[in-house]
Amino acid sequence: MRQVPFHRPFIGPEEEAEVIDTLRSGWITTGPKVKRFEREFAEYVGARRALAVAHCTGALHLALFGLNIGPGDEVITTPFTFTATAEVMGYQGARPVFVDIDPVTFNIDPVRIEEALASGRHKQVKALMPVHFAGQACDMDRLRAIARRHSLKIIEDAAHAVGSAREIEGRGMVRIGTLSDLTCFSFYATKNITTAEGGMITTEDDALAERIAVASLHGMDRDAWKRYDSSGSWYYEIHDTGFKYNLSDVHAAIGLAQLKRSDEFMRRRAAIARTYNEAFAADSALETPVTEPGVEHAWHLYVLRLRPEHLRIDRNRFVELLRAKGVGTSVHCIPLHTMHVYQERYGYRAGDFPVAEEVFSRCLSLPIYPAMSPEDVSYVCETVLALAREHRR
Repeated sequence: MRQVPFHRPFIGPEEEAEVIDTLRSGWITTGPKVKRFEREFAEYVGARRALAVAHCTGALHLALFGLNIGPGDEVITTPFTFTATAEVMGYQGARPVFVDIDPVTFNIDPVRIEEALASGRHKQVKALMPVHFAGQACDMDRLRAIARRHSLKIIEDAAHAVGSAREIEGRGMVRIGTLSDLTCFSFYATKNITTAEGGMITTEDDALAERIAVASLHGMDRDAWKRYDSSGSWYYEIHDTGFKYNLSDVHAAIGLAQLKRSDEFMRRRAAIARTYNEAFAADSALETPVTEPGVEHAWHLYVLRLRPEHLRIDRNRFVELLRAKGVGTSVHCIPLHTMHVYQERYGYRAGDFPVAEEVFSRCLSLPIYPAMSPEDVSYVCETVLALAREHRR
């Protein structure tokens, strides 16, 4: 039986060469490779500044810290995301205000944001934190208009969205990374490009970038890493509250090689998504994802929805059977408001966000990554379709 894991990183000689070069250089923690990775990533997304950090969770935390979001403040976000999006608000003593998602894109619904702001229940909202779910960019024109009307900041959770782009009024197609106060990316092992663990923050605001850069390494001078280099000094100063969120040169070395192939990776992901869409389109038990007009989808995830009225088994059993046949599968995402900590701490309850719950109840994520062979993709298609036929009502 063929085995197709849910994900396999695409690591080759380019990554190996960059890592070996770093190891042989004698400098393996934050240093020149990190600085180069920041410059090249900023150029890739078109941002003025990019700051490499240990992970996207740290990036999101630093973004909140940099914008002075703290105790008693509220941030509007989506419950249809990984916990890191909302958990970092608790680090700062802020409260996540969840609103429901669009049933087509699974992104945060701007109409629901407006309703939450107009309800009068949320007096301390300071920011919006949209999530570009699966790699499909949110409607940033509408979100930025809402933010302007209500004097709110925007922090984009772009963990899924390296390479994603969207048509922006007056600017044409723009890559995610320059459309808000701060944008936070992930380079975790499963992401579109990886550093094994890692993240990046982009911004157009130099002062904000400097504050975050200092905070990312214990509140020390921005160039404190040079104190062990011949060009630096042993002396350092602590300027602000700080955290330990710096990225190492070893991780950055992997990222530098991956970044050079990011467009190639995106093309391969898009090709796999097209193959899936074509294979599943005619099956009444399957609902394929929809890409909005004017969006360049990064295809971090391929989220298929089942139509339970056409099947004798539910989503959970469908996933179990796929795995039994060698197809690695996951589910994205379990709505946060249904989880114990968010119910106990913030008073959310199951039923609060019916669209997110309905989408979750029948969605599953199929393998989609550049290391998949054509035979892997064909096997996934054949296996999904065979299960749908076998268990049709």
